[in-house]
Amino acid sequence: MSDQINKKFSLEGIELLPLQEFAEEAYLNYSMNVIRDRALPSVTDGMKPVQRRIIYAMSKLGIDPKAKHSKSARTVGEVIGKYHPHGDSACYQAMVIMAQPFTYRYPLVDGQGNWGDVEDPKSFAAMRYTESRLAPYSDVLLADINTGCVDWLPNFDGTVNEPKFLPARLPNILLNGTTGIAVGMATDIPSHNLNEVASAVIALMDKPELTVADLMKYVPGPDYPCGCEITNSEQELKDIYETGRGFVRQRAVYSIEKDEIVIKALPFQVSGGSIERQIADLMSKKKLPMVAAITNASDHSCSCKIIITPRSKRVDLDELMEHLYAVTDLEKRYKVNLNILGIDGKPAIKDLKTILSEWLTFRINTVRRRLNSRLEIVKKRLHLLDGFLLIVLNIDEVIDIIRHEDNPKQKLIERFNLSDAQVEYILETKLRQLARLEEIKLKAERDKLVEEQKKLEVLLGSETKLKTFIKKEIQSDVKLYGDERKCRIVQKEVAKAISEDELVPSTPATVILSKMGWVRAASGADIDAENMSYRSGDAFKSKASGKTNDKACFITNKGRVYAVDVKDLPSARGQGEPLSAKANLQPGESACHVVIGHNNEHFIVASDKAYGFMVKAEDLQTRNKAGKALITIDDDATILKPLFVGNKDTDLLAVASKTGRLLIYKVNELPELSQGKGNKLIGINGAKLAIGADGIATMEIVPEKASMIIHCGKRTINLSSKEIEERISSRSKAGDLLPRGFQKIDYLEVIVPKSEEDGVQTPPIEETEFTLE
Repeated sequence: MSDQINKKFSLEGIELLPLQEFAEEAYLNYSMNVIRDRALPSVTDGMKPVQRRIIYAMSKLGIDPKAKHSKSARTVGEVIGKYHPHGDSACYQAMVIMAQPFTYRYPLVDGQGNWGDVEDPKSFAAMRYTESRLAPYSDVLLADINTGCVDWLPNFDGTVNEPKFLPARLPNILLNGTTGIAVGMATDIPSHNLNEVASAVIALMDKPELTVADLMKYVPGPDYPCGCEITNSEQELKDIYETGRGFVRQRAVYSIEKDEIVIKALPFQVSGGSIERQIADLMSKKKLPMVAAITNASDHSCSCKIIITPRSKRVDLDELMEHLYAVTDLEKRYKVNLNILGIDGKPAIKDLKTILSEWLTFRINTVRRRLNSRLEIVKKRLHLLDGFLLIVLNIDEVIDIIRHEDNPKQKLIERFNLSDAQVEYILETKLRQLARLEEIKLKAERDKLVEEQKKLEVLLGSETKLKTFIKKEIQSDVKLYGDERKCRIVQKEVAKAISEDELVPSTPATVILSKMGWVRAASGADIDAENMSYRSGDAFKSKASGKTNDKACFITNKGRVYAVDVKDLPSARGQGEPLSAKANLQPGESACHVVIGHNNEHFIVASDKAYGFMVKAEDLQTRNKAGKALITIDDDATILKPLFVGNKDTDLLAVASKTGRLLIYKVNELPELSQGKGNKLIGINGAKLAIGADGIATMEIVPEKASMIIHCGKRTINLSSKEIEERISSRSKAGDLLPRGFQKIDYLEVIVPKSEEDGVQTPPIEETEFTLE
């Protein structure tokens, strides 16, 4: 009454409410309706309301497993007309899911026609084309529905009643699982094996103190209808069953046949077509160079058969599958969220033991109600039979009372001490039932009912015997519907993809840089880059040989370095692309040299201003397009060609100045830096360096036992390995001055012997020998 007084109304008599209060109350009501009446299943029968109504409506229509298939539209019409006040399409889709053997572990509907397939579960035909009936397994849910053990509720318009829950004889909530999205919560329950769950239930009945770890001896993990592998560890599965949350990791099953991979089972809800498309897409992007072809050979006789053909017999097929697990849906994670409506009707995330315990409580109460209901029926029938058999002994007197008394009913009650129900039954009995044969049948019936009454009273009077009775029912259902596990549980680590560098085929390649900064990559190591075609006004500048999975490092006129994957460079069949398309060059910056190196290899970088250092190959590589500073140089300095150091302990560096001096010393005298200006390579007057009158003309690495030719125009000087060793000096000295006529050095040519046994091959000496000053 006080609430009514406090309410505010408009002049028209409409109740006024604050918007926030109204919205909160409306949304709360809506969310609870969605949670309880649409999205979440009940622990009792494992079904959402729409599923329960479909199964019940089909049973009422008589479309049982032994009946003929009936048009699906007939069932949907019955459901939405009497029980489910929602759309027909959603109702039909729920019916389809219960009929798909690749979605439900134990289908509840037996469909005829197009009900979709694993390639496209939503490709099912319209309800006017398909036919259906209940599957045999549905008897697990419906067998006891008319035995007085079910609570009934009025439907949405109050015209008929519907069951609150179906009297499930098995914990269907775990057997078929389900998914659902409510308001603020969701559920994801995986399917399980019937034999395993039934064994766990029986064990829990015997020993209620069992823990989740104990129950996992019977239920080691989920069991999906697809037959894939479950790769979670035992601890991961234990965490899922203890917390009610987690992820189930699934993998495809494959075998190797005739040097090909044959995939025989896929993860749950993954189609062969999607796998084929994923692998084909990777192949088109050149991310699966080890695969030559993929064929989807699945058909009606073999639901899954995908053949992967490797490019060669050298491909490790197990390693290839490990990579495919990581980059495709051949390995997939499925969320587990055991959010269920308990026997109290409240949603909660439950562990395995709680789910089984609550279902057992429901089942024991259901069976007790069923037995009590049957006991009441037996007692009522015995009561009627007792009265009937009594009057048979006095049949003449009874007939006389019926013929002559105005109120025979009351007279019979008084004369024979009968109940009102007994007299009604007697008065409605036909004369032919009073025959001797009928009397014998009724006495036999009474004896059977007395025996049944005793058994029922014994069961209801002993908790132990009641549980034994329930166990036998569970075991009988296991014999009818149980099967072997389809998904093996194999503990494996999460698959890891092969790195892109390893995926790229390691074949010889040559990177070519033009004077105008255009780059390309040619297949092979021995490429005549100078005679290749170039754009008008362009020509060869630099090249480097390596592998297709290497990085090419471009050194620019400003002393910066940019690394680009060789595989990302355009083919040499064309004229390439500007380096600026692959790297973010600074204004006025252009590439002047390219090198390819590997870990633990070294290069010497220097400028003509006589400064330089030794750098590791990995320090030349950059992670992004912006590059990095490598060598610090003056604005008017020129970067010299980087030199590869084969052995920094034995190699020599030969440096020639512009004024004709030659200095030879050990490479290991140079500092090893990742970037900077470096040290002076040869002693040159600073004043001459400043005005460009002197500097480094050229330099070369001289390996052990190598000889050298000094090219000065058309004239040359030849130095044998012995002569080179005699002239080894120290870094930063001025070096030896070459004779007149040989002081303008063009380049140094180093000749390396083929092998130690061959000795040093010294080029022929000119007629005049020269002595270095």
